[in-house]
Amino acid sequence: MSPIAMTLLLLTGWGFFFLWTFRRRWKLLTIGAPAARFDRIGERIWLTIRFAFGQWRMPRHRLAGVAHIFVFAGAVIMLLRGFIVFGRGYTDNPHFGFWIFDIGAPLGNLYSLLKDVLVFLVLVGLAVFFYYRLIRRLPRMTLNFEGLAILCILTGLMLTDVLYDAGNLAWPGEEASVWEPLGSLVASPLRNASTGVLNFLRHLGFWGHTCLILGFLNYLPYTKQFHEITGIPNVFFQDLDPAGRLEPIEDLEGKAEREETLGIARIEQFSWKSILDMYSCTECGRCTQACPANRSGKLLSPKLFTVDCRDNLYGRTSEFIRGNGEVAKIDLVGEAIDPQVVWACTTCRACEQECPVFISYVDKFVDLRRYLVQEKGEFPNDLQVAFRGLENAGNPWGLPAEDRLAWAEGIDVPLLSDRPDAEYLWWVGCAPSYDDRAKKVSRSFAQLLNLAGVSYAVLGHEESCNGDPARRAGNEFLFQVLAQANVEVLNGYNVKRIITVCPHCYNTLKHEYPDFGGHYEVTHHGDLLAQLIREGKLQPKNRVDVRVVFHDSCYLGRYNDIYDAPRDVLAAVPGVQLVEIEDSRDRGMCCGAGGGQMFKEEEKGDQRVLMLRTEQLLEADPQTIASACPFCMRMLSDGLGMKDREDDVRQLDVAEVLWQSVGDEPAPAATASTS
Repeated sequence: MSPIAMTLLLLTGWGFFFLWTFRRRWKLLTIGAPAARFDRIGERIWLTIRFAFGQWRMPRHRLAGVAHIFVFAGAVIMLLRGFIVFGRGYTDNPHFGFWIFDIGAPLGNLYSLLKDVLVFLVLVGLAVFFYYRLIRRLPRMTLNFEGLAILCILTGLMLTDVLYDAGNLAWPGEEASVWEPLGSLVASPLRNASTGVLNFLRHLGFWGHTCLILGFLNYLPYTKQFHEITGIPNVFFQDLDPAGRLEPIEDLEGKAEREETLGIARIEQFSWKSILDMYSCTECGRCTQACPANRSGKLLSPKLFTVDCRDNLYGRTSEFIRGNGEVAKIDLVGEAIDPQVVWACTTCRACEQECPVFISYVDKFVDLRRYLVQEKGEFPNDLQVAFRGLENAGNPWGLPAEDRLAWAEGIDVPLLSDRPDAEYLWWVGCAPSYDDRAKKVSRSFAQLLNLAGVSYAVLGHEESCNGDPARRAGNEFLFQVLAQANVEVLNGYNVKRIITVCPHCYNTLKHEYPDFGGHYEVTHHGDLLAQLIREGKLQPKNRVDVRVVFHDSCYLGRYNDIYDAPRDVLAAVPGVQLVEIEDSRDRGMCCGAGGGQMFKEEEKGDQRVLMLRTEQLLEADPQTIASACPFCMRMLSDGLGMKDREDDVRQLDVAEVLWQSVGDEPAPAATASTS
């Protein structure tokens, strides 16, 4: 080949990439705030092997996922091929492979065979992607020229590689090789061609492949394919804290005195990891397809949110990297992001569950809300009622603290002040204390605890809201006030173990209170009931002949990986026929109550999230919809009412179903309303 031409290509291609484009992207990354992402290196390496190189999340979308695995595996193998091709630019030896991978050498032969197999699989994968873009046209994908151009470049890379091999294998004196099956196949009809034609074809393949590699390399940072470079680091630097923990704002009062923003106002205030998220978005749309707000017709699209943030960042590249400190203070919300997008998020994490490169969304939405609420006072009016109730009465409805234990009338429910040595504190929660429907769950669960002989007590009027609605709605200051007060009460009683009925209480007490000095062993009532059944302390005996579909709470399932225990409770009840729907377990759709949505009207859309979820569950033709969350219970009960199905489909907590089976009273009819 030509050493001079290859040198010029490498200097131009690699030089331009590293000295110009990559340098600008790197400097743009470093404007982000600090983020601790160099801890637990062993765990990060394992997760990178598993999810980046192993592509474990891809098969969640079967055909597209397998196609991507083919393309990714081919890209990894072709990386070495690229260096081999560059090396052959300096030699006339078509078998050169840096000696170790020379054709004819054992490793060289094995590599050549693997490379040809993967080239074929890459072409199959690319055909699938062409199908999705040109024929089926999946709505979740960004269907534009850029996507097609990338597919054409990748196809060209594969075909020029095969053409180069074919030209070499058809050369006089060369023979077909089992180690190069694709090249040999294409070489077969070329064997009678003149050396001039063969020389042209192999040069076309060689220089075409080289130019496409270097051209694609320089094109990457300007396209969604930049994830080919940033995706693996993004998986490595993922947040290893529990999914249910939000980073607290440290020194709230000090920040206010220093005139620092509380929350995120501008693109440059995101961390460098958040900017890496923006670089790494593949625009595959899996997040948007899973988003309950988007599925119900809201403006929110997690994919477009990331793209809009990235476009805002890229559009101001020169401004950010000039280094003279002259950066305009431009708020993201209102300028690049519609406020409805920020407030439509239910914080369900369906988007994060689907993202193949572990982009986070909930933390970004909450940080934007924090600024809007605490700095600008711009938030849905409905939330003011909840904030006021939390501040004045310790619950979002503003009801008297003295009424927190009114639900327990006629049941022996001990107070912690009377029984400070109780094994468990039952953190009842606001909805199970005040909501008329959820009170019935509290009564059933209390009777189950008493029947099983569990040593427990409650706080009664000393209990206050855990603060989840305030925090997820952006009122970090109010959350911290509630959290600190609650931790003081709990630590004052030397509480070690806590039971909750509400997944939101469970998540906050377990994952977020440690930041404020509250370290407790927290158990959800679904887990505890399943344990008591296994230990024989609760023995289901009465038949409950009913067809049941279970709704997975986001804060129980995706946040805390509790899927089986509630189902085990239901399955232990004689007569219960437990059925599943497609959107269940880690793909269970949100009821629409999370992220403070319980206390505000939804943003405009085609329908309410609760209606969409209710319709999904009704597809199983259930007699009972079971749940393990008072927020979900309220939303699904409302959904059944709106569908005029509350008389023939019951909405019960798992504790209520179990109590029907272990209690002395016979189970009510399967279609009787309990709302």
